[in-house]
Amino acid sequence: MLSADDVIRALDLQPHPIEGGYFRETYRSAGQFPGDILPNFAVPRSVGTAIYYLLTPRAVSEMHRLPGDEVFHFYLGDPVRMLQLHPDGSHRTLTLGSDLLTGQVPQAVVPGGVWQGSHLLTGPHGYALLGATMAPGFDYADYATGGRTDLTARWPAAADLIERLTPRG
Repeated sequence: MLSADDVIRALDLQPHPIEGGYFRETYRSAGQFPGDILPNFAVPRSVGTAIYYLLTPRAVSEMHRLPGDEVFHFYLGDPVRMLQLHPDGSHRTLTLGSDLLTGQVPQAVVPGGVWQGSHLLTGPHGYALLGATMAPGFDYADYATGGRTDLTARWPAAADLIERLTPRG
């Protein structure tokens, strides 16, 4: 069985500089959208991007928000619990994984403007390997980190998960 370190080495993953976990960008479109034609974007953006993303028990995907849609793909390992906080005040949790008969999903969409965070569920592998694709493409200028106090005030029913997914407060 592959370990997290095996996957990190094989895919040349690096620590994510903001969010937690490990990643590597695998695709960035050479084409760009002019920023003035895209809602919620002020500057040009790549047409699309894709990354590998790995979570371990020592890290979470911290609460964050992006202006564009992001599609997550589950590849291997243990399941991942995702929290989505929607602008209308509702929230949703889902589990990315391979056990379809228990309600896990191999793919999930996070609409632009939705706060999101994820953590690894306990399992035999000790990691999960995911992929994430975005169109328009990802840019660090768009990344907004969620603060525990503000998110909990707006979504009190999700306070326990928000606390877990905001380890820096």
